[in-house]
Amino acid sequence: MNNLKRFFSYYKPYRALFWFDMVAAILSSVLSIFFPALTRELLRTWIPNQIWRSMVICFIAMFIIYAMQAGFTYIRIRWGHYLGVNVENDMRRDLFSHLQKLSFRYYDHTKTGHLMSRMTNDLFMIAEVAHHCPEDVLISVATLIGAYIVMFIYSVPMALISIIPMPVLILWGVTFGRKQKRVFREVRSHVADVNATVENSVQGIREVKSFTSERFQGKIFTRSNEDLRQSKKHQYDVMATYHTGMGWLRNLYYFTTVVGGAVMIYRNVIQSYDLVAFLLYVSVVLEPIDRLINFVEQLSQGVAAFERFTEVMDVEPDITDKPDARQLSVSNGDISYKNVRFTYDARDGEVIGDVSFEVKGGTTVAIVGDSGAGKTTTASLLPRFYEIDSGSITIDGQDIRDVTQASLRQNIGFVQQNVFLFDSDIRENLRYGKADATDEEMFEALDAAELGDFVRGLPDGLSTLVGEHGTRLSGGQKQRLSIARVFLKNPPILIFDEATSSLDNESEKLIQEAFDRLSVGRTAIVIAHRLTTIKNADNIIVLDKGKVIETGTHESLMAAGGHYSALYRADFE
Repeated sequence: MNNLKRFFSYYKPYRALFWFDMVAAILSSVLSIFFPALTRELLRTWIPNQIWRSMVICFIAMFIIYAMQAGFTYIRIRWGHYLGVNVENDMRRDLFSHLQKLSFRYYDHTKTGHLMSRMTNDLFMIAEVAHHCPEDVLISVATLIGAYIVMFIYSVPMALISIIPMPVLILWGVTFGRKQKRVFREVRSHVADVNATVENSVQGIREVKSFTSERFQGKIFTRSNEDLRQSKKHQYDVMATYHTGMGWLRNLYYFTTVVGGAVMIYRNVIQSYDLVAFLLYVSVVLEPIDRLINFVEQLSQGVAAFERFTEVMDVEPDITDKPDARQLSVSNGDISYKNVRFTYDARDGEVIGDVSFEVKGGTTVAIVGDSGAGKTTTASLLPRFYEIDSGSITIDGQDIRDVTQASLRQNIGFVQQNVFLFDSDIRENLRYGKADATDEEMFEALDAAELGDFVRGLPDGLSTLVGEHGTRLSGGQKQRLSIARVFLKNPPILIFDEATSSLDNESEKLIQEAFDRLSVGRTAIVIAHRLTTIKNADNIIVLDKGKVIETGTHESLMAAGGHYSALYRADFE
């Protein structure tokens, strides 16, 4: 019931369009009832009595009925689908907006292909239901009620005979409607799995080819594709039984009407024109029955799709702003971690355990340690990409949980190791740093990031497409473009996450120079595998298994001969 209310809430902005479509459906149904009645009167009175004038009027009325029904059909198809498209658009907007609110933790456990399936296939099915289901139900009910009222007026025994298959039809539809709902949900799930497999294969095509793993990747796809094939075969098994039974029961209408009518004529209970009229009414009744058949099938798919839609919409963000959250105000840029603990999953144990350190505003602090020590996780807690389990993180004395997420992240520039570039041009990618940046400002940022001359030398300049995930740029160019984005953003706090770990020496040198310029006058947290790049940091924090084990300058840590010294020597060697 709750889902039903949620579904119909999407009709509210389009109530006028909804009722316009419904009125057209009702009028179309009412008109369909008149044609058999006119035919009966034509055979009963006007033809036997040779009343030509009445016959002509009857023919004109029949033509007008068909013309009006054509007009109402146009309204239903055009404006009814407009209604469905509007509902689909609003649902997609709400789903996309909701996905933007969910934290990294949700995406860590959710396949992109499944989300894409909900965003496209499921919402298209919901749009079809939004348009067709209310319309089909209204047309079917109005036509059936109107037709049977007239049929009972003409002959109660004949009407009772023709209604015999109805209870069986309803029972059949309800029984197999439930089965179809289950198989449609199963098919949707397997479609999402196939989408996810294809997406992984396309995104990782370089790895697949470099390891000559086409056959291995093909086996993975074949497995998910075979699961989809089997689920679809099961779906069509159910559909075949359902439609065969419904078709046979529909044909019983003609059979029972003809047999019953023949017996009634033989017994002089009705006349032959009554039988003709009833056969025409059976044709009228069969159309709404066809609609009800499609309605049950479509509703099953729509309910399954809407349930998948609400599954995502019902996921509550695990990171939210407090009702009284205020805007973050950064003056000095002092950062403090106090007894911070964090766990991704309780089954995996603590990733960060009782971490405490201070970062003085305007200084550069490096976080180092072995792979898996918790360096990136520690940095990701500052912009609240993940919520800490206990302890506190403050910026200029303001707990990051007491300020709005938007203001917090506006004040932090994050340069990541794996830079993500959108499949657009350089200009569009730079505007993520500053949406209203001018071309002049963009080139200033590019120059500061050691990339200005390169972009000026491109035939299309800022309009140059970077390709999906920036495949048309080198690793160093992508990193410098991401730094240029941060120059445009101009935040007081920087996080530089292992951004040079996979680059050649020349690219590393250019990026290091760009970062040095960017960090002037800002608070900077640097994470690096190559320890030679952070020798000049004001302070170095050494992590091991999620705990701070050493702090100090490069010189003091080397002199201590501890964990940092061993890491540095191994790196240098």
